[in-house]
Amino acid sequence: MKKNLVFVLSALLISCFLPNIARAANTVTLASLDWEPYIGEKLKDQGYVDSLAREAFKASNYTVKISFMPWARVVAMTKEAKYDGYLPEYFAESLKTDFLVSEPFPGGPLGFFKRKTDAITFKTLEDLKAYKIGVVRDYVNTVEFDKATFLQKDVANNDITNLRKLVGKRLDLVVVDKFVGLYLLKQDMPDQAQEVEFMAPVLEEKSLYLCISKKTPDAEAKIKAFNDGLKIIKDNGTIDALLKANGF
Repeated sequence: MKKNLVFVLSALLISCFLPNIARAANTVTLASLDWEPYIGEKLKDQGYVDSLAREAFKASNYTVKISFMPWARVVAMTKEAKYDGYLPEYFAESLKTDFLVSEPFPGGPLGFFKRKTDAITFKTLEDLKAYKIGVVRDYVNTVEFDKATFLQKDVANNDITNLRKLVGKRLDLVVVDKFVGLYLLKQDMPDQAQEVEFMAPVLEEKSLYLCISKKTPDAEAKIKAFNDGLKIIKDNGTIDALLKANGF
């Protein structure tokens, strides 16, 4: 009788834990940074990219947990599978060494901000040799720009630092997404926002990507879940609605 009672109690305990185990198996942990207006802890619903990731995985019956931290840590921690994946990323072939890279989703124009009083123009990157250009540590930009060792690149930890250095005349140009630059100027430096402008031509109209570490358990299943869900929310209009709701 005792043995039967122990068996029944054990079975009940296991049945209680099974749903939690199943939920954990269908949870994806992601790392990201505050990259307003695309994603950020202080944004409504943490921004367009956060909402897109949750909706895409939800369409494939996964839930998402997102942690925010500096970008270099985002990439390093995910590479070692401390998190399943990270986003948003610009595409580069080199990413495929350590990560499975998703299908693309909408991003924005990447280019240069400059001071309005500086008569800087360019047709090719060679035209910018004389200028000091702010970049962010471990950011992917464009293939041509990232390979351009002839350019004077000054590395900072984030975009706002570069914009402050631009306004302070310690940089001549800053590489940044147009919408990110405009948002940061408005939020953090409203008095100086009119002193700088986004230049033409743009370097590239960028798409964004999710990266899943190849060391992540079930990495293939998780990237497939995102890609399948991404197609669903693209086809049903959810992505367009998210873009509109977030001012893009």
